[in-house]
Amino acid sequence: IYSCFLTLCVFEGRHYSLGETWMDNACMQCTCLHPVGVGCCETVHRPVDFPAWCNVRVEPVTCKVVLVQTADPRLPCSPGGADTDPTRWAAPWAPAPSRTQSAGATAG
Repeated sequence: IYSCFLTLCVFEGRHYSLGETWMDNACMQCTCLHPVGVGCCETVHRPVDFPAWCNVRVEPVTCKVVLVQTADPRLPCSPGGADTDPTRWAAPWAPAPSRTQSAGATAG
């Protein structure tokens, strides 16, 4: 038996044929588009309107999008209520950090 496999694209060390589609480790859907090469598109929908004290985290493998607190990424971020802003938990005598201070900007 004779078989001939024509590999047209190589991506992260793996070989793919023309039109073949796969999901990579970063939740990107990729397609072999010979002669152009490999084309990839993000498959997750990232939120764009959330509080400054939150970050978007995309979990590998499941591609689940989660909002987490910037100060402690182990904690979820629940936008929509001022009560969930961790700066409100500071002691009343401690000044809340300003956005420019927390971003590392300095006055000059």
